[in-house]
Amino acid sequence: MRTLLLTLALAVLAPSVLIAPPLHAQQQRSALSEKEIDEVRDARLVPSDCIVLFVKFLDARTKAIQDLYAKPRRPGREQDTHDLLVQFTSIADELADNLDDYGPRHADLRKGLPKVLDAVERWSSALKSPPDEETYSVARKIALESIRDLRESSTELASEQAVWFKTHTPAKQKEGQNGPIDIPR
Repeated sequence: MRTLLLTLALAVLAPSVLIAPPLHAQQQRSALSEKEIDEVRDARLVPSDCIVLFVKFLDARTKAIQDLYAKPRRPGREQDTHDLLVQFTSIADELADNLDDYGPRHADLRKGLPKVLDAVERWSSALKSPPDEETYSVARKIALESIRDLRESSTELASEQAVWFKTHTPAKQKEGQNGPIDIPR
């Protein structure tokens, strides 16, 4: 009788356990909005344009952080700062991953890399400007490390690109003639 009741209880409870939605901490949210994701998808064909888009997204996050502290204080500002710093780090890491993918393929990033290198100092100073706060201190430290890593990889890639394209001059294409498409993963 006990076995029957136990089996019946498991039969009733098991489906609800199996179809339970994931917990909040298990859900993956992108740091990019749907519109930004679409922009990246559209720009993937031209790697330099894709890099410039990531710079634009990181500029938007730093501007949002600066705006939080330029206006009168409002409740939740520290948590909003934390969330924006986490988004910033995620986007910076995605940019670094893209640079790592594009580099060995010798994609022409000569137009986009200077924009990254110009922006890293701006981002660094913007992220250091909010006052110290325990709520976001770790997130800020990680974001600043991402900026440092991005600066190092961009500087290295820019010098590699300069050497590569000095010895391998890209062929000029006639207008309206498309070359092969190399889409990174």
